Amino acid sequence: MDIAVGEGQVADLRLGFDRRLKLEFHGSRVTSDAGLLAFRELDDALGLTEVAGQVLTDSRSGKNSRHALGAQFRQSVFGRVAGYEDVNDADRLGHDAAMRWVVGGRATIATTASTSQMGRFETQVLTRQDNLDAPSDLSGKWIDRVHDRRPVKVVVLDMDSSVSPTHGDQEGTAYTGHFGCTCYHPLFVFNQFGDLERASLRSGNGHSADGWRCVLEPVVERYRDRASRRFFRGDAAFALPDLYDFLEAEGYRYTIRLKANTVLQGRIAHLLKRPVGRPPKHVQRFYASFSYQAGSWSRKRRVVAKVEWHPGELFPRVGFIVTNLSRKPKRVVAFSNQRGTAEQYIKEGKNALKWTRLSCRTMKANAVRLQLHASAYNLSNFLRTLALPEKMKSWSLTSLREKVVKIGAKVITHARYAVFQMAEVAVPRRLFSEILSLIDELRRQEPAPCP
Repeated sequence: MDIAVGEGQVADLRLGFDRRLKLEFHGSRVTSDAGLLAFRELDDALGLTEVAGQVLTDSRSGKNSRHALGAQFRQSVFGRVAGYEDVNDADRLGHDAAMRWVVGGRATIATTASTSQMGRFETQVLTRQDNLDAPSDLSGKWIDRVHDRRPVKVVVLDMDSSVSPTHGDQEGTAYTGHFGCTCYHPLFVFNQFGDLERASLRSGNGHSADGWRCVLEPVVERYRDRASRRFFRGDAAFALPDLYDFLEAEGYRYTIRLKANTVLQGRIAHLLKRPVGRPPKHVQRFYASFSYQAGSWSRKRRVVAKVEWHPGELFPRVGFIVTNLSRKPKRVVAFSNQRGTAEQYIKEGKNALKWTRLSCRTMKANAVRLQLHASAYNLSNFLRTLALPEKMKSWSLTSLREKVVKIGAKVITHARYAVFQMAEVAVPRRLFSEILSLIDELRRQEPAPCP
């Protein structure tokens, strides 16, 4: 039964510039997030939140009617997709027509979970020992669902760390001079499609590469039988002998930046002399390749150097990359430079999904919140890469939220069905129909057999 939130409780709102205008608020009959239905359709086609319901353990007791853990997980993820990154919005969203139909179950005839229920779900249920690992593994399980329908022969993994500023007395927070703030220091692994393979929340005063094995090993294990060609990229923080040995043992080709030192610079001394003649007005680039073994390395490895002379600069810009690729130096550098896309994915997670909103006091609760944000990020990215028409493929996740999710609609409920009368502004009917058609194609595709 619909609840007309607001109406009948207070007087009508009128506008002074034209008294003929009257404002009414119908929280259960009007929604600003009708586009969430497309995300829910994709979720159903791939069986994403269904997986969460299967792996979460419900230890709640009592016979009172309650929302299933799968429904509460769906409410957490879809709320973040729509830009409601905190459970403080749950009471109001509980009456929103789009959110109720997205969550499903008893929410379609009543309301979604309340603020207190969602707070307990995120800070108590998901932080129990039997549920703590499940959110971390969900990203990989979801990506496997996609690859079951769209098998990949090549995988490129990018590892990078980031900063999540903190405020107040939060467990694990620490001041970091590099970032100039008190923060957490999460670690991420993305693939070449922008999917977030795995994330880990770490204390703010840790090194960028701390805990890399716990994050990378589960991802590498999943791709052992899925991809025949496997690559890894990382910045200078991941220039670790143990990581080189691990990647080589797993058959990965890699490019990892190296910090400059006198030995490396001595090997390219001939490129560090200013070129003869009048300096041109364009950048001059020179490349070199040589074998090198640091004191902590188990053997010699290939190092590629790039030297850039910029107009008006007295000294060149120099970069070194350790790699086991056999490509020409220029191509090695070009491949390594694509690692910058991971930084763009992190920015999208911060801006569109607000995954720096980690406001709980305990480290475990904030780690769970990061994983919920990661699931929301992946759901949004799946829609972008799998179900958007060609003219929308270049949209950022922020544009996706503002133009697709934030479609206003009037909801008319009948005895057997509900009608969403959706506004045609940024996304007209034709484009929305194309999105649903692409999702329907995914639904009809049979998962590929495991190799």
